[in-house]
Amino acid sequence: MGVSKLDVLYRRLLLTKLFIQGWGRPEDLKRIFEFRKIIGNREKCQNLVSRDYPVHINKVEEHSDCKLLDGHFISPLAHYVPGIMPSESVTARFQFIVPKTWNSKHRPVCIHLAGTGDHYFWRRRTLMARPMIKEASMASVLLENPYYGYRKPKDQRRSCLKNVSDLFVMGGALVLESAALLHWLEREGYGPLGMTGISMGGHMASLAVSNWPKPLPLVPCLSWSTASGVFTTGVLSKAVNWRELEKQYCTQSVYEEEIIQMLEYCGTDSFKMGQDFVKNSPSSVDSLRNLELNSGMLNLDIRSEVLSSEVSRSLGTNKDSLDPSAEELLVQEAQKMQYVNQTFSPTTSNKDFSSEGKNLIRGRRDRLQRESLRFMKGVMDECTHVANFSVPVDPTLIIVVQAKEDAYVPRTGVRSLHEIWPGCEIRYLDGGHISAYLFKQGLFRQAIYDAFERFLQKYAV
Repeated sequence: MGVSKLDVLYRRLLLTKLFIQGWGRPEDLKRIFEFRKIIGNREKCQNLVSRDYPVHINKVEEHSDCKLLDGHFISPLAHYVPGIMPSESVTARFQFIVPKTWNSKHRPVCIHLAGTGDHYFWRRRTLMARPMIKEASMASVLLENPYYGYRKPKDQRRSCLKNVSDLFVMGGALVLESAALLHWLEREGYGPLGMTGISMGGHMASLAVSNWPKPLPLVPCLSWSTASGVFTTGVLSKAVNWRELEKQYCTQSVYEEEIIQMLEYCGTDSFKMGQDFVKNSPSSVDSLRNLELNSGMLNLDIRSEVLSSEVSRSLGTNKDSLDPSAEELLVQEAQKMQYVNQTFSPTTSNKDFSSEGKNLIRGRRDRLQRESLRFMKGVMDECTHVANFSVPVDPTLIIVVQAKEDAYVPRTGVRSLHEIWPGCEIRYLDGGHISAYLFKQGLFRQAIYDAFERFLQKYAV
């Protein structure tokens, strides 16, 4: 199956870059990975959010067909991983759209998580929540993502997360925040309860439902089993700031020496799969060859010059006073910087280099590009692969809605949801990601109604 030309064209029209500051602080990545091991296990995380977790209503508006409540609460993630979230994101905000009348003895509520670029509430309220009031008398809770809308850091540009780690913080926060809202809705007497989302919102909803200890209808739309393909082979990979990511991966050994050791592979070796998709998708790698990395851009020339002078001075005039271990470290660092400078230097095409030398440097660049891609796939799988989380209590209540020609969420090279969630239903729509989002909202809503009806048939008293 090919990919949607509309998806490709739409992405080309957007000039924004993702992860402009790189991977994120190594310390933050380590803390997130450790916490992922907790929330990835339903038994371990059941008591992280108490049943009486405080939720506050700020305002109530009366409309002709519904009531609209604005509310807030403190994100539980702020208690368990303090300091990991920007201050603007600590307070979770939501809207609750409730019908004036219910069409049965049940009071169903669906929680909608936001997709990429879905700031505030108006889009989900207009396209999903208000129609669901009219069509099915179903209430909706719209939770705002960390880093979006009122929760967006002041120095963040639009929806462009600054660090790869920000996406993982967002996911961990939404898992716990969804649990807080589910507990609150149960206390208020609503039910049945379910979750949905489109694109990134669908994936986040999948992670949240995996941690809920009861059967729950789930309708993830335009999402799949992991976000790794989204940022390595999908059209969004073109928006990733690979230049900065490669620079950091090359110059900071902590990523290769420590963080890789923390990754789990959800039943399949992510790095082996990474080798496979790099081998089978040469266009992805070829596009990275045009990054025109150079030592001046990385500020490596200055560092190398300073280091070289320090080494010369230390090994020359002050050699007698230099500690042997320090001398060895300086030499190793100088050799490392020489390697980096040769790899990224723009002079590699000069006649001063033999063809053998050029091939060696080109090989270094290619190897770094491949290693960065594999590392991206590894960290994405660690925190977003649904196989790294518990299987939802009842997978038969899951209806996945996918676009056949989705260029944003590739399904090639990753495990199928049928394999991970036996019994789930997958519905395929013609077209790609963008056309489905623009024109198939009615089918998304129908899948929600069907999943809730399935729940009532199995569990309603």
